[in-house]
Amino acid sequence: MGDVPSLDHAVDNLLHAPVSRLRREFEGLDFHLGHLPWARRVSEGDRDARRELAEAVRACHRLTVEPYWHRGRAELIALSARCAKLMLEGGIDLLLRSVCAPLVRWRPPVLEAPYPRQVEVRLQGRGLIITPTVFSKPTVSLLWDPLDTAQPPRLTVPALRRPLTGTEPAEADGAAVRNLESLLGRTRAAALHVTAEGCTTSELARRLNVTAAAASQHATVLRNTDLITTSRRGGSVLHFITPLGLALLRTGALAEP
Repeated sequence: MGDVPSLDHAVDNLLHAPVSRLRREFEGLDFHLGHLPWARRVSEGDRDARRELAEAVRACHRLTVEPYWHRGRAELIALSARCAKLMLEGGIDLLLRSVCAPLVRWRPPVLEAPYPRQVEVRLQGRGLIITPTVFSKPTVSLLWDPLDTAQPPRLTVPALRRPLTGTEPAEADGAAVRNLESLLGRTRAAALHVTAEGCTTSELARRLNVTAAAASQHATVLRNTDLITTSRRGGSVLHFITPLGLALLRTGALAEP
């Protein structure tokens, strides 16, 4: 489904993936005998089977990811801030020596990590994507796409010392909500809440029920005050809340706009 900013994008990629890609992906998977006919239908591009898989992905996300994502994103944002600080203080050397020690060891020019079998990966100028994760066991994983050798491999490292609880921020009392709205304005406070999940400008506009130009203006104000960050991925502009913005939300959690 690709490296995408949202579940909707991922499901859309799944529904429109070329049949040749599906076949290659399914070749390396072992299925229970009773599931083989369905798996064969998916790999051959059957539309109904592919929709069933898409709905299963959504259901799995709803049960295993969605209840924990608010807390998980907060952890990842905090880790991102720490990594940025390490880069400023000691460059890439300090960052690599600090990534998930002692699981990952930096012995220039080799980055070592435990793996079920002996594997040597030569980057050959492709680079390496280090991805903290909140939904994995306390081990590292090395992921790469054998069908696209131009893409850099990805090293996933656990970001948590203890499991997520799935607990959402406590509902703030009316006074706290009013204080936050008085500080930012009602619409801008709602915009800050939306960015806690990550969003594009068009998604922000839809959630706030405002024009794209107005959503962009709200995002600019929040970004200029270090409450959100903005980055470009592909053709989309993505907005994410910062640790400062998250701390502000925690003083008075907002209801969904």
